[in-house]
Amino acid sequence: MDTTTIIRIVAGCLFLGVLAIGVVYIAFLSGVLRKCTPSSRTMEPGMVWLLLVPLLNVVWNFLVVTALAKSLGNEFRLRNIPTDNPEPGKSIGIAMCVCGACSIIPIVNIVAALPNLILWIVYWVKIAELARQLDQPPVATGIPNTMQGALACISHGE
Repeated sequence: MDTTTIIRIVAGCLFLGVLAIGVVYIAFLSGVLRKCTPSSRTMEPGMVWLLLVPLLNVVWNFLVVTALAKSLGNEFRLRNIPTDNPEPGKSIGIAMCVCGACSIIPIVNIVAALPNLILWIVYWVKIAELARQLDQPPVATGIPNTMQGALACISHGE
């Protein structure tokens, strides 16, 4: 085998590895959305898979981060899970999206790629922590769940 063939094999293996990690990440985000009740979701879980479409994923990532944050916020209010942020995970997610968008710009990508990777890992960990909270049993308040959702909407002016 010549050097070119070895480089192609290594590059192919790296591409498949990155793609596999991406698929696991997207499946995770879709699963988090599935944990939210349909009334709390602002995006269907299957729509997250559009992140696999090249170039569209740059814009779609902003939409997924925003929809996931709103969905988690809605679900937390519905279940009376205390949170200090009405849209949990959004700030880290948007920072990740901005760095990701900058990563496709020549020369800027040199500066943006590493922060993008770090923020992506931090975002994944943050969403995993938030998702674990959805696995806990709901907090009892004595108010039926349907009323809790209505009260949450009224108190937040929605």
